[in-house]
Amino acid sequence: MNAELISIGSELLLGQIVDTNASWMAQRLAENGVNLFYKTTVGDNFDRMTAILGSALDRADVVITGGGIGPTQDDLTREAVAKVTGRTVVVHDPSLQELRERFQKRGFILTKNNERQAMIPDGAIVVKNPNGTAPAFMVEDPRGVVISLPGVPFEMKWLFDNEVLPYLRQKFGLSQTIHYRVLKVADIGESAVDDRIGKLIAGSENPTVGVLAHPGQVDVRIAARSDSKEMASGLIDPVELEVRSLLGDHVFATDDETMASVTGGLLKKRSSSIATCEDLSGGAVADAVQEAAGALFAEGVILNSNTALDRLAESGGEKPPFEDGESRALALARAIRRLAGTDIGMAVHAVTEGDQRSENLGRGETYVALVTTDGETVRHVRSAGSGRPDRQRAALHALSLLRRHLLGLDT
Repeated sequence: MNAELISIGSELLLGQIVDTNASWMAQRLAENGVNLFYKTTVGDNFDRMTAILGSALDRADVVITGGGIGPTQDDLTREAVAKVTGRTVVVHDPSLQELRERFQKRGFILTKNNERQAMIPDGAIVVKNPNGTAPAFMVEDPRGVVISLPGVPFEMKWLFDNEVLPYLRQKFGLSQTIHYRVLKVADIGESAVDDRIGKLIAGSENPTVGVLAHPGQVDVRIAARSDSKEMASGLIDPVELEVRSLLGDHVFATDDETMASVTGGLLKKRSSSIATCEDLSGGAVADAVQEAAGALFAEGVILNSNTALDRLAESGGEKPPFEDGESRALALARAIRRLAGTDIGMAVHAVTEGDQRSENLGRGETYVALVTTDGETVRHVRSAGSGRPDRQRAALHALSLLRRHLLGLDT
C-alpha cells in the first residue's frame, strides 16, 4: 500500500512551528512496510486544502492529515475532507456528549466553537482521543482512506500507534517491514563516496542504497523490505560488507553511533587524557571532545586573536612568531598538552581569507594539530569559517584525526 502525509496549518508555512509530526509518522510507516511517496504542507485555506486532498486520494491508498480539527474558525480539515469525499459535515452526538462531560469535570463552559470538535464528515469512523478534546476520524472513500489526526504531537503519536496502525494492519493486511542501516563515513566527500559505491546505488532494488551528505560526514543508508526486521537485516548484511569493502576505514560508525561516541570509546579504552585549543571554531571542538572523552577531557581553551594564541604558545614553552598556520597549530597543540599535563594535545587553528559572511565553507585554511607521546601530525582542511556547518566540520575533522591516531591508521 502507498500512503501520503498532509500537514495542515499556516503556522508550518510561516516557520513558526517545525513539522516533526510528519518525520515521525514517516518513520513509523516505514517500520510497518508502508510506502510513502509524498509529504505535503498546506496552509489553512479551504480551496488549497481540497485541491491537495483530491490529488492525494488519486495517487495514494491512505491519506493521513495532521492538524486542522480543533475548535477555531481556521480549523477546516473536517469540511475539506467532507467536500473531497462528497459528504456533509454532521454532529457526532456521542463525541459532543463526551466533550460536555469533559468540560463539566474541569469546571469549564462548553462554548459553541468547542462544539465544532464533535463535527465529522457523515459516515466517518470516529476515533476517540483520550489525550485531547478533538476526536480523530477515518473516511473510507472508493479511492482510498483519509485519516485525520490532531496536530498536537503527543495526541497524534498515541492515536497513530494505538488506533491507526492496528486499523491499517487489519484493512490492508500489513505484514512487511522496512528496516534500514546507516553507515557513517568521514574524510571523503559525497562525490567520492558515490564514485566508489555508485554501482550499488544505481543497481539496488531490495535492499536499496542511498547517500546523504552532512558537513564533514556522509551517510550511506541501506534499506530492505521483508516480513520481519530480522529477515530485513539478513538482506542488508551482505550489502553492508560490500559497502565496507569499497569504503574501507572511512566508515567510522553505524546507526546511532557518532564520531564522538566512537572516539570516546577509544580514548577510554586507552585511558588517554586530552586537552584542546581552538580559535574560529569557537568551542565546537571542545564540546565534541568533552562528549567523547568525559572525565578524560582535562582542559579546553578558546582564543580569538593571533596575539592571544601566541601568548598561550609562549607560556607553554613555544617560541613565536611562527612561519605559518601549520607551525602555529603544532605549537599550540604542544603548549596545551604541556600546560594541561595530558597524554594528547589538540589544536584547531583557522587562517581566514576575505569576507567571512559565509555560513558554510568559509574561505581560508584550517589546521588540526595532534601531539601525543607517539608523535605529531597535522590535518589540513581547505575552508575556515565560524558558521555552524564550518564549526561542525572542524570538530568532525578533529575527532576523525584523533580516531585514526588511536586506531593506528594513516592520518
